[in-house]
Amino acid sequence: MATDRLGELCASCWAGIRFVDGPVCAACSARRPVFEHARAVMVYDDNSRGLVLSLKHGDRLEGVPTLAKWMARARQDLLVEADLIVPVPLHRWRLWSRRYNQSAILANRIGRITGMPAVPDLMARVRPTPPQGGRSRSQRQLNVRGAFAVRAQHAPGLAGRCVVLVDDVMTTGATVEACARTLMRAGAAGVDVLTLARVVRVVPAGF
Repeated sequence: MATDRLGELCASCWAGIRFVDGPVCAACSARRPVFEHARAVMVYDDNSRGLVLSLKHGDRLEGVPTLAKWMARARQDLLVEADLIVPVPLHRWRLWSRRYNQSAILANRIGRITGMPAVPDLMARVRPTPPQGGRSRSQRQLNVRGAFAVRAQHAPGLAGRCVVLVDDVMTTGATVEACARTLMRAGAAGVDVLTLARVVRVVPAGF
């Protein structure tokens, strides 16, 4: 990831990126998730993978202002009625090794852009989970089952609030589904999901 001006991605970083406009996953309608809506800025594919992974694992945070601006502008419909912005948390061991939570950094920046409160420590990942990559949907669901909790000090302020849950990539939705379920059980009135990128699954005709 590179920038040509302070905080702005160079043209080569976003050349070829497929931006999302409307629903991107026909399979999603087959099962009603706990969260109300899910939106993403771009399709996660060969063209966007390097950009996303450089943010996630490469300590390349200079593009965050632009990425967060894309997220805030592209999906204003989720942000208008929301009360809080909450990132998907990392377990403390992974946070220690990575040194930052990219979802929290995006959430904080979106909060600054929109003026909406971002609460980066509202949720905790209470047990470590192996990486989700290479797992089926059911395996991903099992992997994150019971992995999240709302921190006690934030529980009173969550009651009756509408939350925008922020993550970097949505693949099957297992992680954000587990987080949304945790938030709803703790008293949130509703949860929408906003991600930087999303895997698009093509459903064969007739399904």
